[in-house]
Amino acid sequence: MFSKSLRALAAAVIICPVGALAQDSGNISGTVSIYVAGTAGGGVDLFGRLLGRHYGRHIAGEPSVVVQVMPGAGGIRAATYLVQQAPRDGTAIGTFAGGPILEPLIGDRNPGYDMSQFTWIGAISKDVSLCIVRRESPVKAFADATRSQVILAGTGAGSETDTFPLVLNDLFSTKFKVITGYLGSQQTILAIESGEVDGRCGWSLSSLKSTKPDWIADKRVNLLLQMGLAKSPELPDVPLVLDLAKTEADRQLLSLLLGTTAIARPFVAPPGLPEARTRNLRRAFDATMKDADFLKEAAAMRADVEPTTGEEVQKIVGAMYATPKAVVDRAKKLIAP
Repeated sequence: MFSKSLRALAAAVIICPVGALAQDSGNISGTVSIYVAGTAGGGVDLFGRLLGRHYGRHIAGEPSVVVQVMPGAGGIRAATYLVQQAPRDGTAIGTFAGGPILEPLIGDRNPGYDMSQFTWIGAISKDVSLCIVRRESPVKAFADATRSQVILAGTGAGSETDTFPLVLNDLFSTKFKVITGYLGSQQTILAIESGEVDGRCGWSLSSLKSTKPDWIADKRVNLLLQMGLAKSPELPDVPLVLDLAKTEADRQLLSLLLGTTAIARPFVAPPGLPEARTRNLRRAFDATMKDADFLKEAAAMRADVEPTTGEEVQKIVGAMYATPKAVVDRAKKLIAP
């Protein structure tokens, strides 16, 4: 009897691969790569590196964490990499702006992924997106943009910088014109500073504060509009786009497009991540959001920390993908080339 039991145990060990046992533990070792869907020095990059400097010590398995810049197509390139090529073992994470989340729903092309199927790790903050123009522009308020053409910098198809101006033109008869193709925040900053464009529409407040804090503090730009589900308490005098909506249908449309502001600075892993590793990454993210050193560095770079758990982000993205077809079709029509 004893001999039979030993033989059965040995057979079980042989049949069950060592890798499977390690994977079941949820521990992640080696190197975790955070892929930044933006350019070096831009807002997405700064927040990716902020998390990267503190995240590893909270992940079970104590991996090292590196940040790799992967710009292109307003973030779609990085999202496509995660779904098509990245390993599904917890060692690949992406971070980007809201464009790639919405592109499969309302974009003019099918990028080949469904963001509700990705494994959401968490989001650092809640945010609003801004329409801004340089101080020298004759456009001083949002109403002025309905009377004068405003040239804006865009970062690529699917990005907020390209889609938001089109929607505003339709809903409010603004005269925004987008010059697209800038690789990221740093290039749009240079274009604004040189006078090549008037401004940018679709720029998160947190990103602007971390990349060009003096622009707001020294009133070097005119803040025309804030776009989000609620006003930022920092900008009580800047109009909120939802307050300007004329009909309930317009509000539904804007709520779909602005849902990503409630999950600003998101971090996500590929679809199909094992449950134990998903839990490891999510709880490590939650712990990082309370880490004293992380919070101290975030405060130094004027980064707002108002986190959302991975489970909650998963629900929010799922709700966006469950938007009624009529609303989605209207959004598609508005932002079609």
